[in-house]
Parts: sequence; structure tokens; C-alpha cells
Amino acid sequence: MPERARLDFDAWSFRLVMGGLTAVTVFFLLFPTVIVILTSFTASESLKFPPDGYSLRWYAALLGADQMRRAAWNSLEVAVMATAASVALGTAGALAIGRSRAWWAHALDSLFMSPLLLPGLAFGFAALMYVSLLGVELSLATLTVGHIVVCVPFVLRTTIASLAQLDPALLDSSASLGASPLFTFRRVTLPMIGRGIGAGAFIAFMASFDNIPVSLFLSDARTEVLPIHLWQIIDTHLDVRAASVSAVLIVLTLLLMLVAERLAGLSRHLR
Repeated sequence: MPERARLDFDAWSFRLVMGGLTAVTVFFLLFPTVIVILTSFTASESLKFPPDGYSLRWYAALLGADQMRRAAWNSLEVAVMATAASVALGTAGALAIGRSRAWWAHALDSLFMSPLLLPGLAFGFAALMYVSLLGVELSLATLTVGHIVVCVPFVLRTTIASLAQLDPALLDSSASLGASPLFTFRRVTLPMIGRGIGAGAFIAFMASFDNIPVSLFLSDARTEVLPIHLWQIIDTHLDVRAASVSAVLIVLTLLLMLVAERLAGLSRHLR
């Protein structure tokens, strides 16, 4: 086989194999989502695919689901508070350790990232044991603190990545012109790393709102969040409303991602 023909065959076969693997991956990632959305429009009393008929009855039923609305509100409240605290702590931590080469900076970076290295259920159980040893009752506050611990690493990582792209000459120029560190942070550093912070905040919000392991151990009947409530109704009687809520969350997540990408181009900071 001529050399050029062999190279063309290798390139064609590589594209074929990689294209096939990509198609299989996309299929297995998207097909379950499509099933959930189609099932949410079923007219029957139970989850079944393919549906016998189609109806909006289960979306209308969400309007009268008081317990589900309370769980959704708890999830939103915890996610907002956890995201705000994670942005503050993650940004401060990134500024402290982002450009440092000292051993303590690497130690702190490993410490901040450690919640993501542990299995989620193991971390949730350990958090419950720690709260019990302190004698603190489970509440919205303890649940929020648990979410903050697992959300800070996301903001920290994206902010450190943005700081790595920040030209130190800009900071030196600001200081040489007499600007204070606070002024330099507000007018130079923050605008330059703002999109990285926004990317981390977006991931932190989604991770908190959809968190199950920490919420499973640190929530009680008063602070039940939406993922736990959906888990319970699926485990007990396969309520079709779970599919309706899931479809709504899928659509809202896609819209939020499109808005974030449109306004800030956050995908560039998630690579």
C-alpha cells in the first residue's frame, strides 16, 4: 500500500472509530433524559415507557403538591446560600494560594479539594457523625454548611485557573501607580477573574441543588430537599410527578446554561 494511501486509511479509520465511540457515548447520555421527558407526559397512573397516551395532567398535579414545593424551596434556599458562601470562601482561598509556590499553599489546596476525593456517602456519613459529636441538631444551617464544604472546591478551582491567566504586569502597574491592594483587586483583579468565579458559582449552585449524599445525612423532615423527596416517592410508589419535576429541572438547567454561556461565555472557564 502506498504511503499516502496508508495515511489516508489511518486517518479515515481513526475518525470512524472516534465518531462511533462518540455516537455511543452521546446515545447513552441522552437517551435516559429523553425517556424521562417523554414519560412525564404519560396519561397513565404509573411510570411506563412508552406511554399509553400523552397528557399534561402530571404537570398540573405539581401545582397542588405542597410538600414537593416546600422541598424545592428548601433546595433553592440552601443552594443560594451555599453558592454565596462558596464564592466568598473560594475566591479568598484562590487569591491566597493561587500564585504561591510554598508548601503550605499546596497543602491548603489539597485540603480544600479533599471533599471531592471522598465518596459522597462516606463524606455525608462522616459529616453526620461530626455534627452528632458536637451535639448540634440537624437544621437548615447544618445542611447549608455541609453543602458549602463540597461546593467551595468548584469555585476554588475555576478561580485559580483564571488567576493563572492573569498577567502579573497588570498588578505591578497598578501598584506602581499608587493604587491600594483593595483598589487593585476591585478594578483590575476582580474584572479579570470574574468569569472564572461565575463559572465556579454556576457549578457550585448546580452541585448543591442536586446534592444527595450530604442532604441524605444532614437533612430532617423539616429541611427535606427536592432530590431526597424525589428519591423517596420513587422508592415508595413510583409517582409520575417525579418524572414531571425531573423534566422541569432538565429544561431549567439547559436554559440556565444557555443564559450563562450567552452572557459570560462560561464554557471557556470549565475546560
